[in-house]
Amino acid sequence: MPSSTRNCCVSLERWFGSREHVKLWLPTAVELDGRSLPSDSVSVGSCCRGRLMGELVWTWCSEELVFLPQRAIWRPQGRELLLADLHLGKAEAFQAHGIPIPSDADSGTLNPLLELCHRWQPRRVLVLGDLIHARVGLTPRLRDTLRALPDLSGAEVTLIGGNHDRHSWFEGLPQQPSLALGQLWLSHAPETSPQPDQLNVCGHLHPMTRLHGSADRLRLPCFAFDPNGPRLVIPAFGELTGGHDCGERYRQWLVADEAIVPWFSPQPQTQGRRSA
Repeated sequence: MPSSTRNCCVSLERWFGSREHVKLWLPTAVELDGRSLPSDSVSVGSCCRGRLMGELVWTWCSEELVFLPQRAIWRPQGRELLLADLHLGKAEAFQAHGIPIPSDADSGTLNPLLELCHRWQPRRVLVLGDLIHARVGLTPRLRDTLRALPDLSGAEVTLIGGNHDRHSWFEGLPQQPSLALGQLWLSHAPETSPQPDQLNVCGHLHPMTRLHGSADRLRLPCFAFDPNGPRLVIPAFGELTGGHDCGERYRQWLVADEAIVPWFSPQPQTQGRRSA
């Protein structure tokens, strides 16, 4: 688990108390974006194959999407794994500009990806942009790893080009434009889907939620749904990535303590469309 996730786990267990009943209990006084929120309990995860694994199943029309606490999405209909914003080679890119950062960030990103592939056995891995941070970070070792990625993952790897990928072209993994997948429209940055019932699934924004307690502040990555898109934004998968706070128009699911936590907003928000 990335070190940032470990830190979040410690903070959340201190904030929310015991998890033995598979619930996270909010403190008596919580603020989100400066607004006071009532205390309540939030169920965590969902039962998957008869066991509580920390995932959450969400449907859009006939599409079933499984939000994974590793900041990815499993699409069982086509056995596809969706993730975004790995930013591989970012540490080396910073080092090239004189910023001393350890060179172990890529292993902290790639190892969880391979663990997901081992568990879920995807037919295809779809990276929604920013696989690479900058061309200067494309070391010979990273090039070799990317060439071997389909064999290592046991899956076809499809890359939808992101803004960082445009200047980091890698011959071993061609970039593709935005594409339709069932009732989903996959892109890197937010886009308007060609069809009104298509859900735009994208990355790029690195969505996070800011939590305020009486003495602590915490920012957690989240899955963010904008009903006005309609759009679902995936949190950044990379180890060495920052994030941007979500606006109130988003419904949010926090990535916390190896589970997906449905979060509530100060204002009511539209739910995802449920299948009939």
